[in-house]
Amino acid sequence: MKAVVFHEHGGVDKLRYEDRPDPVMKDNEVLVRVKACALNHLDIWGRVGLPGVQIPLPHISGDDISGEVVKTGRLLTRTRPGEEVIVSPGLSCGICEYCLSGRDSMCRSYKIIGYLVDGGYAELVSVPEVNIIPKPEWLKHEEAAAIPLVFMTAWHMLVTRAAIAPGEYVLVLGAGSGVGSAAIQIAKLHGARVIATAGSEEKLKLARTLGADELINHSEQDIAVEARRITEKRGVDVIFEHVGSATWEKSIKSLALGGRLVTCGATTGYAGQTDIRYLYSRQLSILGSYMASKAELLKVIELVKQRRLKPILDKVYPLTEAAKAQERMEKREHFGKIVLSVE
Repeated sequence: MKAVVFHEHGGVDKLRYEDRPDPVMKDNEVLVRVKACALNHLDIWGRVGLPGVQIPLPHISGDDISGEVVKTGRLLTRTRPGEEVIVSPGLSCGICEYCLSGRDSMCRSYKIIGYLVDGGYAELVSVPEVNIIPKPEWLKHEEAAAIPLVFMTAWHMLVTRAAIAPGEYVLVLGAGSGVGSAAIQIAKLHGARVIATAGSEEKLKLARTLGADELINHSEQDIAVEARRITEKRGVDVIFEHVGSATWEKSIKSLALGGRLVTCGATTGYAGQTDIRYLYSRQLSILGSYMASKAELLKVIELVKQRRLKPILDKVYPLTEAAKAQERMEKREHFGKIVLSVE
């Protein structure tokens, strides 16, 4: 098969479009012909390399996959060749207390397809049948690939971890990102009032079309000052944080009494200074969030079927131009999801 591979860590010049062996399918797995694969920051972190994270080399990135079933393992009866499917990106043991209680992403053996195991920057991928979800017929593969990781992450952050409620103010940082565009929609679905931040007026206008009620241009305005102005000095109830060092202190200062900050990432750095006195005196909560359960992804896809949530596509590149696609993400030029077409 053809695939985009990196053999060593570094810049986008390390990505190579080359021949690789077809995946070896296990008896409980499904072989999928990839039609589209969406990009995530995990692709960049894996390629660059992170301290303490051992990425098996050579490596094929790609967490968000939509495609067609080619073949099924001999133990399987549910999935059939020819079915159009979406791949749930989380791999877990399925038998520990966390998996059995619907908390897959807390499993000690949890891995993300395309990060610690080979993923969808390829013509073929083999995954456990439990990770296979039927694709809504009317969705294009590029749209389907734009759903899994960002929507399940945003759902887990806002609904499961932060427990957003109708009427609350939710501050969504980085609205132009895939996870940010998903968060705006999920927050509005739950009756929240959304304040969205982005670094350009063009991205802010797009955030408005998704339902954002108030806008902050973080390249020109102070996030904390604007959040308090918008809420008449009260502060926001929930902050959707995935930026890290660049916004951390401003985020903490934007919270209302008893407010919750939920974070899933740190794209600008992982060191965040916090005045502990401010934290306890205002009874604030800082919540970590990592991926989500397969059941949460099923909820998201059902809402997509009902047209109550929608994947946001930025730009589609052919697989051969994966380096250009990653460059666009690194430069933060996108709004929504960048997708690779593998057809």
